[in-house]
Amino acid sequence: MTTTDHKKQVSDLLETVIKEGASDLHLSEGKQPVLRVSGFLIPLLKHKQLTREDLEGITDALLTPENKKLFSDTKEVDFSFSFNPEARFRGNCFYQRGVVSVALRLIPRKIKTIAELNLPPILEMFTEKNQGFFLVVGAVGQGKSTTLAAMIEMINQTRTEHIITIEDPIEYIFEDKKSIIDQREVKIDTKDFHTGLTNIFRQDVDVIMIGEMRDAETIGAAVTAAETGHMVFSTLHTNTASQTIDRIIDSFPPNQQDQIRIQLAASLSGILSQRLIPRIAGGLVPAYELLISRPSVSNLIRDKRIHEVDSIIETGSEQGMINMNRCLVDLVRRGEITVENAMAYSNNPDTLGRML
Repeated sequence: MTTTDHKKQVSDLLETVIKEGASDLHLSEGKQPVLRVSGFLIPLLKHKQLTREDLEGITDALLTPENKKLFSDTKEVDFSFSFNPEARFRGNCFYQRGVVSVALRLIPRKIKTIAELNLPPILEMFTEKNQGFFLVVGAVGQGKSTTLAAMIEMINQTRTEHIITIEDPIEYIFEDKKSIIDQREVKIDTKDFHTGLTNIFRQDVDVIMIGEMRDAETIGAAVTAAETGHMVFSTLHTNTASQTIDRIIDSFPPNQQDQIRIQLAASLSGILSQRLIPRIAGGLVPAYELLISRPSVSNLIRDKRIHEVDSIIETGSEQGMINMNRCLVDLVRRGEITVENAMAYSNNPDTLGRML
């Protein structure tokens, strides 16, 4: 098969992803392509099984010369690309059992609003802040990047700010509206997250979006940026607000933890933990927990009483906080999700069972 044939093969598969409303595409040797639709994996049974030649040709068609070298050197590579006016894809090529596999995720061109994503309207409050640290957390594939994009786009539409994103790779593409937005991709526009953040203070920035905080250096720079008059948005792979605070502090050596604890107590604005749950009517619907920082929360962080944060959320509904189990109960009562799925996605199913 020629390079042209492989490019057409890729194009046809990506068209199928869009047509079937899939979120992901998985390509592996000896298997048919597999789509993820509404959280479920569905093989394309009418498609032939992919050969080693197919995977090598597809990889060659997808990767830039720089990424081909990186893939050859490290055996895995993250990348993103525009497919047509409606869509972009984020991808990862990797080896398993000595052969190439590819995972691709669809990133729609249109950035949905907070309302269109069925997220709580109170999130708009965080887009109005001039200073602070807001995190969207959850497992892989739970819509964190999409939520952050909606919040950045709201700032873009309503405020005159200089927004800089540092991403690996760039996912949603923003167009300047009221704000100026500069998007920097790790390995292309900056060496790494920490380097990009270290130099960001010389770039007259107001709002910073960090695609992912992967190490203590990046976390420390992000917290410092929030503490020194910037609004910082980022993500972490954690499940709850309290777990997120612990993860941030525990990522530092013991002799630095008191300092980061004080900085985090002063700068934290809020934490949204979200997960996408299969909807009875089809598709996915978000369930979420929202911590809004208040003096009581700052005191708990400073006093090493993070385990009490869950109680603050549970009793803080009048202040706009949202408890995950209450959110799940609401989704069940509205007929959006099944009781079984609510129990499966709850952090505390015993308590949820009593609430239902």
